[in-house]
Order: sequence, then structure tokens, then C-alpha cells
Amino acid sequence: MAPSPATTSPASAEFWRDPALPYAESRRACHSRACYKAHSHPSFSVGAVDQGSSRFTSAGTGPSVIQPGTVVWVPAAHVHACNPLPNTAWSYQMLHLEASWLQALWQESSVPPLQTVQLTQDAGIYARFCQLNAVLFSDASTPEKEIALIAFLGDCASQGQPALSPSLAPDSRHKLQPLLAHLQHEADALISLTELAKMANMSRYQLIRAFRQATGLTPHAYQLNQRINQARHHLRAGEPLADIAYRLGFADQGHFQRVFKAHVGVTPGRYRA
Repeated sequence: MAPSPATTSPASAEFWRDPALPYAESRRACHSRACYKAHSHPSFSVGAVDQGSSRFTSAGTGPSVIQPGTVVWVPAAHVHACNPLPNTAWSYQMLHLEASWLQALWQESSVPPLQTVQLTQDAGIYARFCQLNAVLFSDASTPEKEIALIAFLGDCASQGQPALSPSLAPDSRHKLQPLLAHLQHEADALISLTELAKMANMSRYQLIRAFRQATGLTPHAYQLNQRINQARHHLRAGEPLADIAYRLGFADQGHFQRVFKAHVGVTPGRYRA
């Protein structure tokens, strides 16, 4: 990406998508000061810091300050956040991969799937990630981009330092699994805490505690994150902002835009463009 070292340069963000490779999306952001709430993606994510320092947090781990050249691997549905240090800007790259596609790729390649967050400062892996994004954002053919993507994942995905996963009592995990499956299936709906607790056969306090331990989010924040992930899909399909806001239960279009930017770092209009 080779961002300019000048801190006065304007912030910018660009996205790569290819209809022929619908399971992948990449972003390159330069001189960004945008901050993100703790969130998760239904996709597997690979990120890299190009310039500046940022504070990375994830479910089950404390905050870590990561430097340029660090590559972070985040499994699907794992809550995390990565933000620039106070009063600074940073540049980064982020690749999102559809979890089912990646799972099939790893099974085909006999590569064990990553279950926890991993961070690496291996210069070779960082260089390979930069090269991959250079190909994705170029005018290379679709087969060339697919080859570059698969080669990178096969060569580099087993690298890094595993982070700790949050522990959860087997009984609580057993109760939460069907509830999480229901929430993923009914992502457009916003279910009250009382109703969720009844569905899980827990008290409201037990649910909040177990839910946060399992996902890193409260039940409400988890549902909000699900709605933003749905909004990404509707935006890519070209649906009007007002229709998306209404469909996903936001108070109005302004509320939708504020929540979306807090999770994604750009407005819905900028994301779609």
C-alpha cells in the first residue's frame, strides 16, 4: 500500500469487490482517525497495520498496542476492535472472507482452521498480504486474483501467536447455542432481553454474563451488530438507505447512519460507493 508518511494527508478509504469472487472483500484505509465499537463479522478477517499504532482488543484478551507490519487474523463471529491511539491517525488493510468458503478451502487443503485470534509481526507475511491486496485492487484478471488469494491463505494462515479463548461453563454453552443460532437466523428482529432470557432458560443477569463471556458483547450489542451485517448485504444490493433503515428497525435514517458508521468506520453511502 505504501502510504505517505505525512500526517497531514487527508483520510481515504477504498474497497475492492468482484462479483465473480463474492466470498471476498478488501479495504485499504489511509490516515484514518475513525474509531470502531467492539464488533464481529460473519466473515473471517485478516488485517494489517501499514502506518501508525493502534490498540487491538478481542474477546478473552486484554488490549494490545500493535505496530506497523503486524498482521491480525480474526475468526468469524469473534468480537474485536482495533482503533488508532488517541490523537493519532493510522493506515491499515482489511480482508473479509466468507466463513463457509474458507472452511471448504481449508478442508480441501488439509489445513486446520484457525479457532482463535492470531497476531504476527513476521515481515514476510506482511509483505505477502500487501502483495495480495495489490493484486486484488489491480486490473489483474479474476483467475489471477483467485490464485493470489488461495496461495496467500494456504501459505500464511497457520502463522501467528494464538490468543486465549474465553471459557464458558458447558451448561451455559449448551443453553446459548440454540439462542445464538436463532439470532443469526432472525437478524432483522430485535428481541428484548426478557424474551431472550426466557428462550435460554436463564435469568437476565445469567444471560448477560454468559452472553458476554461467549461472544464479547451484550445481547443487545450482538443483535445490533447482526443488523449492521445485514445492512452491508442490503447496501451491496443497491437498496435505498431509507428502506434499509426501516427494514432493520432503526428509528430513522439518521440513526441508521450513525450506528453504521460506528461499526464500519464509514457512512452507508460511502460503503456502497
